[in-house]
Amino acid sequence: MSNQQRRATPVSLPIGSGIARAYESTNLADAYSIELPTEASTNPELLARFIFSHQAPWVGNLMAVRDAVVGKFGLKTAKQLTSLGAASGAGRVGIFKIYSTSPTEVVLGEDDKHLDFRLSVLCTNQPSPGGKRHLTLSTVVHCHNLSGRLYIGAIAPFHRWVVQSSLRRAARIGWPSATEA
Repeated sequence: MSNQQRRATPVSLPIGSGIARAYESTNLADAYSIELPTEASTNPELLARFIFSHQAPWVGNLMAVRDAVVGKFGLKTAKQLTSLGAASGAGRVGIFKIYSTSPTEVVLGEDDKHLDFRLSVLCTNQPSPGGKRHLTLSTVVHCHNLSGRLYIGAIAPFHRWVVQSSLRRAARIGWPSATEA
């Protein structure tokens, strides 16, 4: 696997993404793209499940700290979100609710009293003119109030590290193959 296939590169929010115009205003919007090997699946839900189930241990530690702090303010914790999926049988990928799926994109997210956010895992099914396929993980956040803006200001740097680390780790472990889709 080439170094390029392990590099998560900041890109513009994809115009064709289902989250590009999810909110009238956003307090955070970013996107990172990584090259997929030719044998990798382009099933966005499968890739999302793979990414979020193979995160580095430090991400779990960071989420535990986050949960300890936000739980005191009545915000949803990862443990609560995970139990929502188990209790309802609703479509979830890890802690994230599935909002929509298509052959090229899965939109995930959650709404809470301080902010709403959406994540997109968007795949190019067809190689680009250079023969390369990409996965783009995008995030948009809309804050409802001052606590949402303070929260997003505090976690934004960590969010960027987590996204990039998650994409690099998935590439290093090895993406699910197209035959697994």
